[in-house]
Amino acid sequence: MMAKTILTVDDSRMMREMLLMVLRNAGFDVVQAEDGVEGLAVLQTMQTADVIITDINMPRLDGYGFIEGVRGGAKHRTAPILVLSTESDTEKKNRARAAGATGWIVKPFDADALIGAIRRVSA
Repeated sequence: MMAKTILTVDDSRMMREMLLMVLRNAGFDVVQAEDGVEGLAVLQTMQTADVIITDINMPRLDGYGFIEGVRGGAKHRTAPILVLSTESDTEKKNRARAAGATGWIVKPFDADALIGAIRRVSA
């Protein structure tokens, strides 16, 4: 069975490194981008993105804009998108859901919970 490919979009280098370690250890292939603009560009080059994980607060293009961009494109519009954010208020969650997010995980994340969520949405 092929390893699932995860795209992570986060402007924090520390968070990208943590995600890379956790996801690789769980057997996933990982592609990374630093913000929504780069995330959309990287997606264009990807054959498949089984799950996309994005932050909300990022420069150039935030998570909401990024999610709308993914959902508005042809290639990966059905890919599950998990928001990983320090934010946890309902209004922001609803806004992300309206943009097309599949789920929401609050930072700092629990590795097992994150992997469980990825497996659930990509099953």
